[in-house]
Amino acid sequence: MSDLVARTGRLQQRYEAGFRLVAGCIPFRYRSSNELDDVDFGEVVEVLMINSTSGPGLLFPKGGWENDETVEEAAVREAIEEAGVRGELMDFIGFYHFKSKTHQDEFSPEGLCKAAMFAMLVKEELSSWPEQSTRTRNWLTIPKALQSCRHEWMKDALENGFCKWLAQKK
Repeated sequence: MSDLVARTGRLQQRYEAGFRLVAGCIPFRYRSSNELDDVDFGEVVEVLMINSTSGPGLLFPKGGWENDETVEEAAVREAIEEAGVRGELMDFIGFYHFKSKTHQDEFSPEGLCKAAMFAMLVKEELSSWPEQSTRTRNWLTIPKALQSCRHEWMKDALENGFCKWLAQKK
């Protein structure tokens, strides 16, 4: 898949009322618990997190939502670019507001961002993806993911968005 290239730049970036619009997802899979330990308790949900390129802690794939795509297309694109995964975008789990130190610009001088987050059931892990030289994939149980989250808003998306969504699905 060497034809995959990460989008860069802000020319196509969407803004709304001073917020940079962002799309992302919480990639997940089901794993048999006996693959993790000796006792079989059924299926365990694991979420995929990636390393941050600007410091400690782990993140969910997310990035700018651009003018030529839907928010769902942007979330899928970010999962491919940053985490090298494809899957089924299940449901919207919520909007999350945060402040970015690295994405302050003339349209959002304070770096305010509004992220639309989705649940994504991973179907394929790519052997090659655009940001593989700077990103590492980490499959974690939800409690470990909550401990590893770099940003509070991502913890909120996992705990109060994804986990509540998952409980309703069962």
